[in-house]
Amino acid sequence: MSKRPLRGLPAGSDAARDTPPAVPARAIDAPLSPSGRARAPHARLAWLQSVRPPFLLLALACVALGVACAVHSTPAGARAALGLPAGLALLAALSAHASVNLLNEWSDWRSGLDAQTQRTPFSGGSGTLPAHPHLAPVVGAAGVATLLLSAAIGLGFVLRWSDRWLLLAPLGLLGLALVASYTSWITRHPWLCLIAPGLGFGPLMVAGTAFALTGHYSATSLVAAAVTFCQANNLLLLNQFPDVDADRRVGRRTLPMVLGRPRCAAVLGAQALAAAAALLAGVASGVLPPAAASGLLTLPWAARSVQLAHRHADEPARLLPAMALNVAVCLLTPLLMAAGLVLG
Repeated sequence: MSKRPLRGLPAGSDAARDTPPAVPARAIDAPLSPSGRARAPHARLAWLQSVRPPFLLLALACVALGVACAVHSTPAGARAALGLPAGLALLAALSAHASVNLLNEWSDWRSGLDAQTQRTPFSGGSGTLPAHPHLAPVVGAAGVATLLLSAAIGLGFVLRWSDRWLLLAPLGLLGLALVASYTSWITRHPWLCLIAPGLGFGPLMVAGTAFALTGHYSATSLVAAAVTFCQANNLLLLNQFPDVDADRRVGRRTLPMVLGRPRCAAVLGAQALAAAAALLAGVASGVLPPAAASGLLTLPWAARSVQLAHRHADEPARLLPAMALNVAVCLLTPLLMAAGLVLG
């Protein structure tokens, strides 16, 4: 995840009006006390904060949508057999997402970016390594270990579907490449940085999970992946708005640097519309059941998020409500679609 800024907004601001209630969107409460010491229950376990556990909710939501796609295309009598593969797919996705977070924290500490960063509920990292620099080797090793765990589970699925391994193995290799190169290389290529999150949470987690469970890519899983692709891109793109200056100082080159924040706000709007259009097209064509259209219930939040991003594009301190709504859209849309697929 991208890192950085913004602290509390005044009462009566857009935050009070627009931030949806009871959305588990906080990245991680800043683990630093006023004295500068980390609030960890035990110093040796402080490295676990670098996983950024609340961020993993997105992986959970995307895998839930992939499992729902598999359930939708599986006869009722055979659905019980999906339980174990679904659990392994979830573990692989959580491990991959944890690995991205851990390696990102390790890399940003080594580059000095952490020293230039102010944390927000949605960006800026956990602050673990600035508080506990001696834990850097542990965080780095954990990042590699979780990546290897995800790879091992992926290899198991490739072996399970050995007669069609060419359909799954390239997707798994793409996922490993995205995790391993995101912070060190992808963040230096603006357009690739834009679509990398969508590839990870869309085709990889949604369509990949459905394939791992059923052995094929269905039209249902591909449409669902397209929706998640656009929304996950928006999630990371908006989180980069406050990071422009700090990212530039450490050699990153993100889309807001290249196009400017106001133009990137237009990109946010285009992708929000594309996600809604993909969902509507899926329902209209019969690829998705009508109940899956419940995913459109988050559209007003998406529209409001884009509106606020346009209005405050060059005022990073006022972007917090837009970021909160963006997180809510990315978490709730796949869950609502998943419920619609299972019930429909």
